[in-house]
Amino acid sequence: MSKKEPSRWTAEIALQIQFYDLDPMEIVWHGNYVKYLEQARCALLDTIQYNYLAMQASGYTWPVIDLHLRYAHPATFGQRIKVSASIVEWENCLKIAYLIADAATGKRLSKGTTTQVAVNTATREMCFASPAVLFEKLGIDTP
Repeated sequence: MSKKEPSRWTAEIALQIQFYDLDPMEIVWHGNYVKYLEQARCALLDTIQYNYLAMQASGYTWPVIDLHLRYAHPATFGQRIKVSASIVEWENCLKIAYLIADAATGKRLSKGTTTQVAVNTATREMCFASPAVLFEKLGIDTP
């Protein structure tokens, strides 16, 4: 898949920034952005019917092994944001790209990626290629 092509697998959630997510500078504390990514990731996994319970049932766990976040502009109390999540890699890992934007203007606040790998639940061995169940859920042929 080309970096310029949009992902076939995308989900978007809307959130309003709450007071408890702020730091002493009255902006969202940087660690809370990970929570927003997780919420969008769960919505995305639901769209392919492969959420965390389905992953466990298929015999795999998918721990996050890499996380990148780039902060461009802070989110503030009461602000409405949109968080989109898109699957951008799937053959050897599950890589998801995220965009956090102001809901009213579309202005980018943050972007990031997470990378997850399949781990066989029974053996606790990391898989060096994504298992067939992921390809099935994505509706594509296993390589």
